[in-house]
Amino acid sequence: MSTFTLESKKKLSDGNEIPILGFGTYELEGSAVKQPVRWALDAGYRHIDCATWYYNEKECGEAIRAWMKETSTPREEIFYATKLMTNVSYEQTLKEIDASIKACGLEYFDLYLLHSAIGGPEKRRECWRAVCDAKKAGKLRSIGVSNYGVAHLQEMVDQGVELPVINQVDLHPFMTRVEIVDMCRKLNIALEAWGPLVRGLRFRHPSITSLAKKYNKQPAQVLLRYSIQKDYLPIPKASSKERIIANTRVFDFELTQEELDHLDTLDEALVTDWEVTTCP
Repeated sequence: MSTFTLESKKKLSDGNEIPILGFGTYELEGSAVKQPVRWALDAGYRHIDCATWYYNEKECGEAIRAWMKETSTPREEIFYATKLMTNVSYEQTLKEIDASIKACGLEYFDLYLLHSAIGGPEKRRECWRAVCDAKKAGKLRSIGVSNYGVAHLQEMVDQGVELPVINQVDLHPFMTRVEIVDMCRKLNIALEAWGPLVRGLRFRHPSITSLAKKYNKQPAQVLLRYSIQKDYLPIPKASSKERIIANTRVFDFELTQEELDHLDTLDEALVTDWEVTTCP
């Protein structure tokens, strides 16, 4: 069996490391994020994924800072990520980065992403230039993109700019995105799965339930294990303490290669929330 644990990390192309399992905070707006984040940290998560668009950066940062203080945990042991809401301009991106840092109170971001490629080539180029400059200024440790398709990544290659270390997209057995995955592998861009649980839409699929029965696991745990073994970085969101803890219990079993291959055949291009990887 592979030796993944909750403490396992993946080295990114810039040399920084990221915990392989993260905690997502989408749809936990405002104060609703505080208790789940604390439960996640108590459960051993050290990778927290946020976004300006989630309207919870301030509260998420408050929860992390309070937990660090109470447990005497240094800032460097927490991997905190957020994302730019909208691609507007170079200047606006720098302002948004500073506003996000101020809101969360965590001094810097371990990972900062452009939330999407929406806006067109010029805005993408200028916003990415701002992100690169903010990294040079020490405000961001690692930088990446989210919901970028093959054409968007090729655009960056053609421009000769610094490439993202991560592309965060909707990845699961029912949306395998073979072309995007292949290109990211080729460019040494890590893949984060923002919807690894398929938003619960396929928990009752026969292939998922049969594997859950075989390994005495929950459907969510089977899906997370799939993601980890595919070398993706899943960031499941949960709001209950029970599910937050359950999502960490994926390191005591291993899917076979045949099972992974079968799960890949379930691809149906299922859009669970937001599909913008083909935007112009």
